[in-house]
Amino acid sequence: MKEELLKKISDKSIVVGVVGLGYVGLPLAVEKAKAGFKTIGFDVQPEKVKMVNEGHNYIGDVVDSDLKRLVAEGRLKATTDFSFVKDVDFIAICVPTPLDSHQEPDISYVRSSTESISKYLTKGTMVVLESTTYPGTTEELIKPILEEGSGLKCGEDFYLGFSPERVDPGNLIYKTKNTPKVVGAIGKDATEVIATMYRAVLEGEVCEVSSPAIAEMEKILENTYRNINIGLINELTMLCQKMGISMWEVIDAAKTKPYGFQAFYPGPGLGGHCIPLDPYYLTWKAREYGFHTSMIESSMIINDKMPEYCVERASKILNKKKKAMNGSRVLVLGVAYKQDIDDYRESPALRVIEVLKREKAEVDFYDPWIAEYKYKGQKYQGISEINPEIIASYDLIMITTAHSNVDYDMIQKNADEIFDTKNVMKNIKNRENIEVL
Repeated sequence: MKEELLKKISDKSIVVGVVGLGYVGLPLAVEKAKAGFKTIGFDVQPEKVKMVNEGHNYIGDVVDSDLKRLVAEGRLKATTDFSFVKDVDFIAICVPTPLDSHQEPDISYVRSSTESISKYLTKGTMVVLESTTYPGTTEELIKPILEEGSGLKCGEDFYLGFSPERVDPGNLIYKTKNTPKVVGAIGKDATEVIATMYRAVLEGEVCEVSSPAIAEMEKILENTYRNINIGLINELTMLCQKMGISMWEVIDAAKTKPYGFQAFYPGPGLGGHCIPLDPYYLTWKAREYGFHTSMIESSMIINDKMPEYCVERASKILNKKKKAMNGSRVLVLGVAYKQDIDDYRESPALRVIEVLKREKAEVDFYDPWIAEYKYKGQKYQGISEINPEIIASYDLIMITTAHSNVDYDMIQKNADEIFDTKNVMKNIKNRENIEVL
């Protein structure tokens, strides 16, 4: 099986399947097809499948012309029919792994996708989980489902591994193709063949590790590292505010050290598909071993309360003007979780808006990248533009995303009060109406 798969990779006769055509799956499917492999994308949402098959791109990190060309050439197609799994030699699972209402891992998408794959899995197939999850998922959850559903044996009839996605929406340098990849599989042969498959597609280094659990924990470490350091900075920001010290200036001074320090910045909370979620997967799994990840849990507590802290600060700004939060008009600038993208998954701005409304403020939002968003089952519409008259009509402008295509000079000149939680207005000289987190 190993030699046959290596030969098929070499002569590009491998057929690739990608389950989940979202921020991770669609860019991966496109790169596989661009590398010369016939690729089938699987998704349970008919509207996504229809858009892909029509060559209509909906992911920022995918080049529109690439998708159109690959579909037109017949090298990439999408389907909701999992029976086509029988035709593939390599299949990557790239489905969401969110948290449930109790802040515990929701692996239902991974489980249901694996069950669908198992029904049509054939001998000589490579299966790779890319979705971020807790250490042990590949061997404890995926492997038994695939073996039971297919009647095949892992390591003898098919190869199984884990290779964590590394997608940073909006990153102008690192995309799917040139970002280094980690691969951990069940058995040395599986690791070698799966790593070879990724090397045939990607330009970034492919790092082989000894097991799926190592790769799973590695991914959790990447984002927990950031979660903890951001938590440290957010906590120090609260302290610095009491001390009358600018944390932003402190960080700028600290990062002049050329070794031993990496700059992290405060903000209204954590957003995105990884950093706010991944530590919960680890703390949940740790409890199985009677272990409490106290440092991780402390950082999550700090980061989770930042939206409430920012609203408290906003309230104090209004108080200085002898205004109550109740009835004040507040414009939130930016609901994307990071600058210059249209992705609002887990965005702290949504929590900020929720808390502002809870305090009876009259809240609108403006985001040049996002016209509307869905949150807790409801849809919210933003205002379509900002100008001097609109800005002047609000009691407080609250900046929660540092988009680069916003006229901050105009905002400063016309706003009554501004609370800048991202320090995006740092270069504006007149700061009489600006307060920074």
